[in-house]
Amino acid sequence: WACHADSKSCLSRQTLSMASPKDLTDFIDWSAVECLNQKAGTVVNALKAGYRDQAELFLESDADEQLLLNIPFNNKLKSLQALVIQGPADSGPRSIKLYANRGHMGFSDVGTFPASQEITLTAEQVAAGETLTIKQVKFAFLTSLSIFIESNQSGEEVTKVSKISIFGQSGETFDVSQIKSACDCDK
Repeated sequence: WACHADSKSCLSRQTLSMASPKDLTDFIDWSAVECLNQKAGTVVNALKAGYRDQAELFLESDADEQLLLNIPFNNKLKSLQALVIQGPADSGPRSIKLYANRGHMGFSDVGTFPASQEITLTAEQVAAGETLTIKQVKFAFLTSLSIFIESNQSGEEVTKVSKISIFGQSGETFDVSQIKSACDCDK
């Protein structure tokens, strides 16, 4: 945009106020969420608001330490920006692989497709529920997120997750009123 004042031109830079990331729980298609290798009935404990804030409730693995969550969204999301994964310091997740827009993955798929992002957590990070920054470019226009928990902190048979929070921007429409002029030119 250009504006002119007394034959002198100045460029008006337009800035968009980026909304801060919001909890994307409301955008999850709960009817299609699946978790492979979970102890029966525990997936809700880590994902749903209200449940995930109760430290004594866990998503637990069943046969070994691995878990694979497939989380579809009701609408296409603009971006995934941050993730919180919390659990006990000894049995919480250690090695995590994230997959964007892969739909319903199985354990055989995690070896076939490259991860969109790999994260290794320390015991302190997982116990504190540290917010993890996500490579937004790889998670733009997201329709589903798969979270593969490959191992836990101590190599035990059971991995426990008390909280998974997903933050980003929904696919809501753009509000033109958010544009602000950075140049205050006389017209």
